[in-house]
Amino acid sequence: MSQLDKIDAQLIDSLQADGRLSIAKLAERLGMSEATCWRRHKRLEELGVIEGYQATLNRRKLGGNVLAFVQITCTQHSEAATAEFERIIQASSRMLSCHNTTGEADFLLQIIAQDLDDYSRFVEKVLRQLPGVSSIRSNISLREMKTTSHLPVGELLGL
Repeated sequence: MSQLDKIDAQLIDSLQADGRLSIAKLAERLGMSEATCWRRHKRLEELGVIEGYQATLNRRKLGGNVLAFVQITCTQHSEAATAEFERIIQASSRMLSCHNTTGEADFLLQIIAQDLDDYSRFVEKVLRQLPGVSSIRSNISLREMKTTSHLPVGELLGL
């Protein structure tokens, strides 16, 4: 995105590290006036670079002890089947992410559950009900070695 510069990248990195930073603290950290910082921040929101703000939660402390990566293969790729598939995916709060992928499977899902019994019920009640599914292949995470939503802004922008 050629509209962004090094200062924008620093602003974004600062907000990724602490989304609760005030404009005053952000401006101080970046060595600029609050007005300039506010304008840059607002512009990043308007461009859709900053989509929102949220707290980072510890899934295990909330009972999310099972994290599954699920490969879904479909036999139906009609517009109607795809629309229904997407509707079900969007409605499921247990589904953390869904990606249409290349390779053997059509979709890769990331699903959270309390335990294996809870995950099994989810497979039966939700995944097996998806239209046109011919294969469900689950991989359960044994140990989470890294998880982040922080993007390497400077690298992606080539700065």
